Amino acid sequence: MTRNIYILLLILFTSLGSLAQVGNAQGQMQIKGSVKGKENYAPISGVRVSTDKGAFTTTNALGEFIIRASIGDILMVESPELETVRYRIKSGEDVDVLVEGYYGGVSKKQKRESISSRSSLADHQRFLDSANAYKKTDLEKSIDFIARSMESLGSSGNKNEFSASLRTLGEIYMFHEQYDLAITNFKDALAAQESNKTKILLGRAYVLNKNYESAISILEPLVTVRNMVPYQRIELFEALGDANKELGKLKDAQGYYQQGLVIAEKNQISPKEIDLNSKIADVFASEDRVIEAEGFYQNSLSLSKEVAPERLIQESEKVADFYNQKSRYDDEIQLRKRNLDELKQMPRSSVASRAQGINTRDTITSQRINYKIANAYIAQDKLEEAIPYLEKSIVEADKDDDLVVQKDATRKLSEVYGYKGDYGKALESYQDYVAVVDSLYVRKEQEISRAARFNREIANTQNRISSLEQERELSQSKYSLAVTEQQLYEETSKRQKWIIYSLIFGIALMALTAFLYYRSNRQQKLANNLLALKSLRTQMNPHFIFNALNSVNNYIAKSDERSANRFLSEFSVLMRSVLENSEEDFIPLAKELELLELYIKLEHSRFSDKFDYEIDVDKKIDVDAFQIPPMLLQPYIENAIWHGLRYKEEKGSLKIKVRQITEDMLEICIEDDGIGRKMSAELKTANQKKQKSKGMGNIKKRIQILNDMYKNKVDVSIADLNSDQTGTRVSLKLKKQ
Repeated sequence: MTRNIYILLLILFTSLGSLAQVGNAQGQMQIKGSVKGKENYAPISGVRVSTDKGAFTTTNALGEFIIRASIGDILMVESPELETVRYRIKSGEDVDVLVEGYYGGVSKKQKRESISSRSSLADHQRFLDSANAYKKTDLEKSIDFIARSMESLGSSGNKNEFSASLRTLGEIYMFHEQYDLAITNFKDALAAQESNKTKILLGRAYVLNKNYESAISILEPLVTVRNMVPYQRIELFEALGDANKELGKLKDAQGYYQQGLVIAEKNQISPKEIDLNSKIADVFASEDRVIEAEGFYQNSLSLSKEVAPERLIQESEKVADFYNQKSRYDDEIQLRKRNLDELKQMPRSSVASRAQGINTRDTITSQRINYKIANAYIAQDKLEEAIPYLEKSIVEADKDDDLVVQKDATRKLSEVYGYKGDYGKALESYQDYVAVVDSLYVRKEQEISRAARFNREIANTQNRISSLEQERELSQSKYSLAVTEQQLYEETSKRQKWIIYSLIFGIALMALTAFLYYRSNRQQKLANNLLALKSLRTQMNPHFIFNALNSVNNYIAKSDERSANRFLSEFSVLMRSVLENSEEDFIPLAKELELLELYIKLEHSRFSDKFDYEIDVDKKIDVDAFQIPPMLLQPYIENAIWHGLRYKEEKGSLKIKVRQITEDMLEICIEDDGIGRKMSAELKTANQKKQKSKGMGNIKKRIQILNDMYKNKVDVSIADLNSDQTGTRVSLKLKKQ
């Protein structure tokens, strides 16, 4: 059955800014996770988890894994029973892999219950998505979806999902400036499940609610938290800066803003670079450090040009307000006029939009800008220049039904006419002002009525949510009561249990004695194995030397002094390396291959008319990563040359191939097309058979002892190369230590 894998990312911050930039972070961290059945959360053990940088591990009996990786690495989850999943690591949060259709041997009833649980989780997420969709447009619907998401979990719902519902509800209240309710729900979310994201949101809500000390107390401990995604850390420093600024701790505020700005610049998070440059400028402006303030304001303006026109106008208006505070009216007027030109080039729908969740209609509407330009002219006693801008402000405010700006501009126009002595127009404007005030009063009454009705609806919905929380708490109380009853039962049976504990202690003592006896035997066995290995190596070295000296003797017998000298020179190099490695259980495979090539070269110089040889090592193999017992392959190669190829009438070949089977295992093949084992055995003398028995017997004993000590690290098999029993193939499989 095909199994589809779904990855649930338990990442606290998923805002687009952080996800776009977090891959740039450096440094390794421990990534924790699990692989479980989606229907019943049954753990799946033995699943391979690796990264594209080479780190790998497998899941334990609980389906859990820990792997070292960096942000931006590709995480791969593989198993013969599952489809391979690849996922780019975006933060240090846990990664859970849920496998659909895996039940782990549970009953049908449990399967039905797990399917029901899966359905409730899907409903919960769907309701949360709906709540976020209506977050900005319909508060009542949004809150109702939150309540339904909590109902879908039941009274004993998952803590993580329950906390997510409360956190989302808090975000909805915070967006609609219901800060007390937002704080309450963030606290409830933290009580259900600890979360850095929720703590930062709670801190921001405290700042907006002007409870700055509480904000600092909840946010400051998070500064030392590691593995926080960049965007999340920027928001933390920004919120701390806001709180300290409002408390008058301007140096602390500036320090936090600067830390956030460094992270924003490093990860190229442009919106936050603009925000933090602007806020640092505000701090300098508060300290009357005009040059520094203007420098950071110019930074925010430069960055805003690369983002969006609305953001540029928003920042320009902020700088214009700064000029107004410093009585630099000409600079203010010039900048606001430029903003008016920018507004004319923008669609009207963009003017009234909300940029990044902040209501910008008060700062970037043309009627508001015209009104501020007029005020700047009035501050300079340039009344004639102010009048056209006031009139434009009134017309545009009337067109957009902006009664607040229309009221202020009409009143200001009446005052200007009064200053000029044109009392007729002043009276006319004042009458218009009174009419606007009346309209505004009627609208305010309607808004108050709607707000009262709206508050009642919020209260009802909040009561519904509170009842769901109480049901959950009641369920937990029942569980606690059951635990207490169990404890009372255990207390009454305490006298009986001490007997059982005594028996268990006796059994444990016997088990400990048996374990110590077993460990002592095992240590003795290890010592015996080490002694046996040393003895076998001691036997093999003279055997190898004896065979090599026979070769030298043959050259001397033929009076080939030059070849004998060359052979002895190369043989001395080989012997030096063999003796250096004689005390080691394992040496690098690369070193063993070098020794083998030197040995084969020596034998080929003697039997060049009998065989050619080839050593083929796959270039993809990291031979330095594998270890092999020294002189393990040489006896097999010696047998191939002396007992297989030497007796062949035509010229033969010897091939040594090294191939990778798995990431942890190599296969080394020694192939010769000699006369074969059967014919070789028929040709051997009694003395040769005896020597073979010693040489190959020692090899078998060494492999047996090494496998016993190192858990089946080496496996050797010998077979005929051809169907007519000619040729021989030796296959040696070698595992990593």
